[in-house]
Amino acid sequence: MGIRTGEQYINGLRSRTPEVWLRGEKITDVVNHPVFKQPIKEIAKLFDLQHDPEYQDKITHICEETGERVNNGYLIPRNGEDLKARRQLFEIWAESTFGLMGRTPDFLNIVVTSMATNDWFFRQYGEQYGDNIINYYRYIRDNDLFLTHAIVNPQNDRSKASFEQNDEFSHLGVVKETEAGLIVRGAKMLATLAPITDEVIVYSYPGFKPGDDKYAISFALPLDTPGLRIYCREEMQDGKRSTWDHPLASRFEEMDAILVFHDVLVPWERVFINQNAEAGNLLYPKTGANLQPSHQSAVRGLCKLSFVTDVACSVADAIGVDGFLNVQNQLSELIQGVETIRALARIAEYEYTLTDQGEALPNIVPLETIRGLLPKMYPRAIEILQTIGAGGLLMSPSGADFVNPEIMEDMEKYYVGRLGVSSEKRVRLFKLAWDLCGEAFGQRLLQYERYYSGDPVRKMGMFYNVHKKNNPSYPLVERALEESLLMSEEYKTKVQNV
Repeated sequence: MGIRTGEQYINGLRSRTPEVWLRGEKITDVVNHPVFKQPIKEIAKLFDLQHDPEYQDKITHICEETGERVNNGYLIPRNGEDLKARRQLFEIWAESTFGLMGRTPDFLNIVVTSMATNDWFFRQYGEQYGDNIINYYRYIRDNDLFLTHAIVNPQNDRSKASFEQNDEFSHLGVVKETEAGLIVRGAKMLATLAPITDEVIVYSYPGFKPGDDKYAISFALPLDTPGLRIYCREEMQDGKRSTWDHPLASRFEEMDAILVFHDVLVPWERVFINQNAEAGNLLYPKTGANLQPSHQSAVRGLCKLSFVTDVACSVADAIGVDGFLNVQNQLSELIQGVETIRALARIAEYEYTLTDQGEALPNIVPLETIRGLLPKMYPRAIEILQTIGAGGLLMSPSGADFVNPEIMEDMEKYYVGRLGVSSEKRVRLFKLAWDLCGEAFGQRLLQYERYYSGDPVRKMGMFYNVHKKNNPSYPLVERALEESLLMSEEYKTKVQNV
């Protein structure tokens, strides 16, 4: 089939009945539910862009294997040009959502593509697992499916390994093997957008300990598989708020969920790793399942940071404070941060390497640098936006106030911005800013960015340890010491000869 339209994506959601729970209510019609309705439309727009003549050749390509047009997320990069082609997809889709939706379909397209490109890794633990990942890649590519993932254990007792938890199946694990497949029980999170996706792929961060084998599994399933429950967090918006008053929160609510498996059957053909702690720990470093999607994350994060920067600059301009030196310094900090991320993302593409399988890998060092910087830069950007907007962020009237003739004159007079900025424009701009920096919607975006790539403290520690491993010595330091020592010896000799 190849690329889907937005309508086909929505019809796919209508055809399934996953068990979705929100606020104690079982949701029977996700497509028309007020909390999910608008986010579904936003995702549908991404699918429609694949058919837009302006974007089609930039975000899709003709598959050599099938002759069908498919998304660039399924492109196996063989050179720098392929990496740039994938980046175009990341940019166009991220800009469509202002970078505010962190798990658009391209993210997991990249993950599965990376896994399938490295099917050799899965074959080490069973030839069938290599076949399974390749077949699954072809299946989601040819049907243009939208995936969520669940890769984190619920936060029960984090001081203990999975096998040490009070309940044997607090964390998702294998109950037993059958002729039909694995029976699994337990929970995984953080399944972003799960209620409005087609399938889920399960795998885990490295960190399995001896005794954890039954929890070291990877597989994929449709979201409406019997026994699979989707428990949504409390919504950040109810789907009934005005787009005038909440221009972002009303559109881009990205629901997160915990997936609970009640003795769910995973068919053998959908299993990629089966109860193997070694395979679970090596999945990330050996398959590029972490590195390749970090390219998408970098571009998406760049778009999000750039958007907040633009909003901050617009707010400062609207009320005439961007002439103050302290505000100029704050805005320059944001702009330079954006350009830093942009440069790192580009250099990662430029300094790609080829694996033994002929896969082009972007340079991990600048991408990991981005992962270290964004959890600090984004909260700082929000803080600057809050500081520049100040009390004005707390004092915005509603859209209804602007259409009431009894008070319309006051609205026009007392909410006006600098010369040339109407009251309506200023208020709408401040509401846009408030969605980002004050609303629950914006606070979720902030927390999400802090932990988007995992524990930032642990990630920084891992980054340094890898750096130290790759740099057992520092030649410039050694040279400086040797040259100074040599010069010292020469000086001593001269002194002694005088």
